[in-house]
Amino acid sequence: MASTKNHDYHILPPDQWPLIGATAALALFGGAVMWMHANPYGKFVFALGALGVIVTMYSWWANVIREGKAGDHTPVVQLHLRYGMILFIASEVMFFVAWFWAFFSSSMFPSAMEAVGGQWPPKGIEVLDPFGFPLLNTMILLCSGTTVTWAHHALIHGDREGLKKGLIATILLGMLFTSIQAYEYIHAPFAFKGNIYGATFFMATGFHGFHVLVGTIFLIICLLRAQKGDFTPRAHFGFEAAAWYWHFVDVVWLFLFVSVYVWGGWGAPVHG
Repeated sequence: MASTKNHDYHILPPDQWPLIGATAALALFGGAVMWMHANPYGKFVFALGALGVIVTMYSWWANVIREGKAGDHTPVVQLHLRYGMILFIASEVMFFVAWFWAFFSSSMFPSAMEAVGGQWPPKGIEVLDPFGFPLLNTMILLCSGTTVTWAHHALIHGDREGLKKGLIATILLGMLFTSIQAYEYIHAPFAFKGNIYGATFFMATGFHGFHVLVGTIFLIICLLRAQKGDFTPRAHFGFEAAAWYWHFVDVVWLFLFVSVYVWGGWGAPVHG
């Protein structure tokens, strides 16, 4: 009787995945450093670490899903899961602050950097037309924000077909965004190396593109779970977290479009 649960919290049993995940992450980043320094074993250590991280994510999150189905995610636990997701998104905001900081430091004070010739964009740089593919991608992401909201509202009102259709539409829009950005990168008139404009452009937009890819995978998992009958109007944190993440990606892109593409390339010759 002393072990009878008399609280709303879920006390986790001992689990091996935190230790396995930490070891895999160490191998992943250690292997990346070794690979960058031309160590012959670097790529193998990196691949082993990446595999370990993927296995850990799959197994650990599968445990979380099983806990939810078992009724362990009480209202208090769900609230704390939401707090955790909010803090995770806040940490991601700080990543983007770093990239924006680098961009604005170079673009707003070009006279302090000889490498840019005292002007921004630097002399000789031909920029992408912000009202071509970047504007199209902006419209695509804004539309994807409405479709994921449609899916969310459909779930809340018990419309599972609407949930699935909204998720499918959002996933397709996310894949379209990634494809267009890949095409844009291939045909960009400047390179990552050799100039601060290219470095800040590709780091800021590329990091966002990585988030779009992660968010798309997140939504695909939600779609697979929806097909299996998971999520209810009262318990659907997994989907809610994916929707929050997707809206975060949308908002960051709006800042990128206005600052990097439109303002950051103002006055420079346009490619094409």
